[in-house]
Amino acid sequence: MKLNTKYHGVLNYEKEDIIMFKKGIPGFENLKKFILVPAEENNLFYILHSIEDINIGIVVVSPFNVLKSYEFDLNEIKISELNIKSNKDIIVVNTVNLSSKLENITVNLKAPIIINKNENIGEQLILEVDYPIKYPLFKGEF
Repeated sequence: MKLNTKYHGVLNYEKEDIIMFKKGIPGFENLKKFILVPAEENNLFYILHSIEDINIGIVVVSPFNVLKSYEFDLNEIKISELNIKSNKDIIVVNTVNLSSKLENITVNLKAPIIINKNENIGEQLILEVDYPIKYPLFKGEF
């Protein structure tokens, strides 16, 4: 299938690529179906794009590429809700706040998006751990 997006061109995907967010994503609660695709120009970034609204594509990045010591625990309720059997089942990404100045690009480490890649379900969480909402992308531990 093809999705003609407003900002990211034509994205190709299959039905099995659709990730369901039962609660939506904060700020986009009405949107439930997304796809995760690599950003064309940079292999560090991905686009979490709504297939229900061609205008909504969220730039995301793996937090482990930004802060090597990034870690958190999922409680039993979230593990059950997302039907997680193993850590290998999940993809973790965090939203990126873009800027024309590299030094102003930040990553929200406080609210990771957890995706069970086997079940194609996801949810954005707000962690109890004291991570910043605006962590500088290019000042991380590389």
